[in-house]
Amino acid sequence: MKRTSLYDFQSQHGARFVPFCGWELPVQFTGILDEHKAVRAHAGLFDVSHMGEVEVTGPDSEKFLDTLVANKIEGLPNGKAIYTLMCYEDGGVVDDIIIYRLAPERFFICLNACNTQKDVEWIQKHAGSFDCKIAHVSHEWVQLALQGPKALDIFDTLGVKAGALHRFGVAETTVCGIDVILARTGYTGEDGIEIFCPWESGSSIAEQIFKAGAPFGLKLCGLGARDSLRLEAGYPLYGHEISESISPLQAGLGWTVKLDKPCDFIGKTALSAEKERGPARRIIHFKLEGRRIARQDTPVFCAERQVGEVVSGTLSPILNRPIGAALIETSDVDPQALHVDLRGHKVSLEKAKPPLHKL
Repeated sequence: MKRTSLYDFQSQHGARFVPFCGWELPVQFTGILDEHKAVRAHAGLFDVSHMGEVEVTGPDSEKFLDTLVANKIEGLPNGKAIYTLMCYEDGGVVDDIIIYRLAPERFFICLNACNTQKDVEWIQKHAGSFDCKIAHVSHEWVQLALQGPKALDIFDTLGVKAGALHRFGVAETTVCGIDVILARTGYTGEDGIEIFCPWESGSSIAEQIFKAGAPFGLKLCGLGARDSLRLEAGYPLYGHEISESISPLQAGLGWTVKLDKPCDFIGKTALSAEKERGPARRIIHFKLEGRRIARQDTPVFCAERQVGEVVSGTLSPILNRPIGAALIETSDVDPQALHVDLRGHKVSLEKAKPPLHKL
């Protein structure tokens, strides 16, 4: 079982660890509800060093990446990041990733932890004759995520004006005397900063951010709060709202698929055809009355017919009621007449538009 370089720091602060994608990671510190609410009201600090990283450099980097992913990379300015998906030929999703452009011929890519090895092999396989170099650098980087309405104020006390970065901006700079990559990105639905720093410097930066954030109500956060925050925000998680069998169009991520960009990309033909005929299934988000949670794989019914299944479900700490996402058929289904059966109780799905915690 692998550990991030923050393991000792986390142990000292009361982390409860669980196995995740081959890593031993904190699921919580003071409690999932407490950490979740801290991020919504103040700030939370996450260690997401289990995520993977790849560098793509060289004259053909932009051209190669445009053939690899569904979003448009050509013309992405230096100092900007973009959310996109790598797809299989049939339109299913290899992974959802963020690509950061650090220089004209230098790109930095963040991958999902459970998909890292698969992703690296996929990227290397398709580099082909392009004049670019693919470097798997996951072992070099710690990734910290400082999220919440007070995140930028905390950074200001460290002498870093992170607010100068626009949303999805990225810059190479110095934090606490350490060279880092700083990005105005996150996975919680709140404002914030993600910090990539050298592996050996992770604990030092985390400790300094934690101390600086104490007066602002900063909490250390684990995987539990990260998942409930992303579901409230309506963000997809691989293996749930997107997968090798759930396309970007089915997931409601059609805005990331640029079918009109000049070059072909992997999956374009299948996605073009799917858009033309209309997706046979789609992801919806919902709320439930009561306290029972509709967990992943719970069947979804329209009248007496099963028309889909839940792909994510949890209790929203902000709404204090169950929320979730489901993959349902699009043909002859009234999205306002859906329900689940929870231990013999028929519970209606209240279709809702993310972010689910916004009243």
